[in-house]
Amino acid sequence: MNLISISMMFFAFNILFAFENQRIETPNYNKIFKSGRFEIRDYESMIIASTGVKASYREATYTGFKRIAKFIFGGNSDNLSIAMTAPVMTTLEEQKNYQSYEISFVMPKEFSIESLPKPLSEDVEVRSKNLGLTAVINFGGWATDNRVKYLSKKLKNFIEKKNYTITGPAIVAQYNSPWAIPPFRHNEIIIEIKERIAK
Repeated sequence: MNLISISMMFFAFNILFAFENQRIETPNYNKIFKSGRFEIRDYESMIIASTGVKASYREATYTGFKRIAKFIFGGNSDNLSIAMTAPVMTTLEEQKNYQSYEISFVMPKEFSIESLPKPLSEDVEVRSKNLGLTAVINFGGWATDNRVKYLSKKLKNFIEKKNYTITGPAIVAQYNSPWAIPPFRHNEIIIEIKERIAK
């Protein structure tokens, strides 16, 4: 098989994945405002499986993904396979001497806290999460550390201009398989906000 044929197969695979990704379950929210790549959303409560990792951004995302993937692929009290949803979320919590990341998978809406099986690993926690009012910036390609920092600053400037106050850390939301190539990738940065009270 020549290089052109391999490239065409790889291209077709990613087109197929892009269409399949449209059918993957995502969290519910109301879109309040949109301007270009920026949005204001109000999220419904969701259930997440999360794990904390102290490492570089890239290593933390990889390690966290493996831990929770093991949980949803049967590493739980019921040996149950849980459907993959989107996005995978990486939350940055900056401390004095290190960076700690929380990596989270959103659980399918068919489950409640009570009906979800328990993780076998102590590193994985299942809980409710209520993002509520948020500001969001959409972007494609790879969600690298440098791009996340740059776009987080742009989003924070947008929040300031729209007269909102930041109430939580930046969350990197990635909607695609690690094998999806950059032209087909969909990512977001999400920051919790509240309306600023006029003085």
